[in-house]
Amino acid sequence: MKAPALAILASTLAGPATAETLFLCWEGYGGYTMTGRMTYPDDLSGRPIITEGDVTEFEITGYFEGGLVGRWSLEELTPDTSWLLRYDTRRGIFPLKGDDGLYQMWNANGAVNDCGTPGFGFNAGNGGQDVCIDDTYIATSTIPWDTPIVARIQEPVPTCEGSALLGRRD
Repeated sequence: MKAPALAILASTLAGPATAETLFLCWEGYGGYTMTGRMTYPDDLSGRPIITEGDVTEFEITGYFEGGLVGRWSLEELTPDTSWLLRYDTRRGIFPLKGDDGLYQMWNANGAVNDCGTPGFGFNAGNGGQDVCIDDTYIATSTIPWDTPIVARIQEPVPTCEGSALLGRRD
């Protein structure tokens, strides 16, 4: 059998790769919420930390008082996008301190002012967790930086209302 035919046969026998999909729901101050979905290869589930380089699908959707204010997905990623993600597979959270760093930047930098116009982004850093809408930092959305951001394997409730999956402002 020639090499190309062997490669095709091997890929067919291997079957489709499976993936782990997680959903998140975040509640900020001032009526701001965010839902999200993240997918990474199932064979990485045993790895302690998943990073932005491991993620195959990612999207976040922002709301103000239940109304849509913006979206961002990995399909829109460019070399200029602020994109940093850490996910702890064992605890089911996005860590916000420790040896692996403090920040989560999902289309929003530390100043929370680079999410595009139109645009939406999220940042969790030492100044708090907050959203960016149309290149504007939304200060009224800010909750304490160390509020847990949880993700689970189940469907979120639209706009986070009534959800038990919240990164809450408690």
